[in-house]
Order: sequence, then structure tokens, then C-alpha cells
Amino acid sequence: MEKQLEELLSELVVFGHENDGSQAERNKKMLNLDPQEAQLMSIMVRSGQRKRLLEIGTSNGYSSIWLAWSVQFTGGHLISLERDADKQAMADANLKRAGLRDKVDLLLGDATELVSQLKGTFDFVFFDADRLSAPEQLKLLLPKLEAGALLLADNVLSHPEQIAPYLEAISSLPEFEHMVIPIGKGLSVAYKQG
Repeated sequence: MEKQLEELLSELVVFGHENDGSQAERNKKMLNLDPQEAQLMSIMVRSGQRKRLLEIGTSNGYSSIWLAWSVQFTGGHLISLERDADKQAMADANLKRAGLRDKVDLLLGDATELVSQLKGTFDFVFFDADRLSAPEQLKLLLPKLEAGALLLADNVLSHPEQIAPYLEAISSLPEFEHMVIPIGKGLSVAYKQG
């Protein structure tokens, strides 16, 4: 990774920690992905040659930058969904600073509604927004997932009660192999067997 991009990502990590430490309201927090989780996702995208990526929960674009940087090597593209216009504007600016804006479609609105309208198929989905609506989004996405698709979800260890319905839903699907990787806030990884 280029030094300038590493510096931008480091800046966003510091900003996220400082912002989240000073904000009482959850919707004002960035709640960015842990850097180790972001790097692991990047490796998964690049090594698996993932091309159609969906991110549910853009925030200020920290994980979007990692994913957009990764799809440069696969010839892929990222669609990222966010319901907060201010956060989406930050993500837009940060992706432009990273020189990766052309790799991402930023969609604004309710994630479940947006997921229901998405066309085509996906080979990589990252759930990082409202954990409570993730089971419904999963249900809507199932017919849109390619064989071999990876589904990732954050906050398994940090918010176990909130993410439990999603984990139960993904674990009940026989075509998926599922595990939790105990890094960062806890990363759920599910693989759709071909």
C-alpha cells in the first residue's frame, strides 16, 4: 500500500477514536472497523479475486477505502450503503482524497430498502451497520449471492446480544460454512459453498 494512503488511513483511525470518545450519541460516532479486521478483509478480497462487493454501513469511509483499494487488483467494484448524509459526505471526501472514488458507488438511504432494490449478484458482503436489521438484509441478499460468496459481519464480540439474530440466521443456512475470528471487535465470516 502506498505511503500516502497508509497515512490517510492512520489519520482516519485517530479521528475515529477521538470522535467516538467525545460523542455521547451513537449516531454521531464513526464506529470504524478495527485496522486488523480491515487488513484481513482486504486480503480476502484480493486473494479471492472478489469483484462485486457490498458494504452495508459506510460511516466516514474507513473500511470503504480498504475495500476500494483492494478491488483495484481484482477489477472489481464496491457498492456502499449509508443512511446518514453527513457521514456519506465524509466518506465521499475521504474516498476522493484516497484517489479511489471511482471504485465505489455510494448509496444513501435505509439499508434494508436499498438492499431489496439492488440488482445483480455479489461475491462479498460486509455487514457493518444496524446489527438488528442484518437478518432481514441477509434474507433479501440470499438470491443475489454467487456461489463462493463471503459474508462478513463486525461486532460479534463487542455486541453479542445485538448480533445474535444474524449469527443464528447465518448458522441455520446449510449452504454456508461459518466461523468467528476473534480479532478487533469480532469478525463473523461465512462462506457460501458452491
